[in-house]
Amino acid sequence: MHPAGTTLVPLLIFIPLILWRFYSRIRKSIGRQTLSKVRPWITVTIFPVLIILFGISTFAHPERLWWLAGGVGAGALLGVFGLSKTVFENTPQGMFYTPNAHLGIALSLLLGARIIYRMVQMYSMGGGSQFASPDFARSPLTLAVFGLLAGYYVAYAVGLIRWRYSHTPATPAP
Repeated sequence: MHPAGTTLVPLLIFIPLILWRFYSRIRKSIGRQTLSKVRPWITVTIFPVLIILFGISTFAHPERLWWLAGGVGAGALLGVFGLSKTVFENTPQGMFYTPNAHLGIALSLLLGARIIYRMVQMYSMGGGSQFASPDFARSPLTLAVFGLLAGYYVAYAVGLIRWRYSHTPATPAP
């Protein structure tokens, strides 16, 4: 008989759910997209807050902060690279952009693989394990992967905002 915390049910529910969400996210991020006025600003607001919260939660372990900072730095560089590979269009129908599909898919799969790996790792250690608590997000590799994604999304969103403002005609004063 299995201890109460080691049932396969959570894995059987959450892993397909995570895979489905990543699949739908990847499908949505491929191809031409309308440049939203609000979405980049949400990204520029939310991700830095999450970075700060993760940083605060790992403050007792400075070496983990280096993993997070390294991920954010590498992600920002990837964001700049991704912007250079993005096709921008300013048409009468609106502003559009086509992001580099390979980069977006690779980053999404990296995050999905890390989440699934940590879930399997937590399951294999049993329900009463020390990893079953907040340590899920305090792993140095998990922090680096999150930092990579956060840095990428913030840099990319800043680039989208800059492009919008540099290509939006100024409204004439009355």
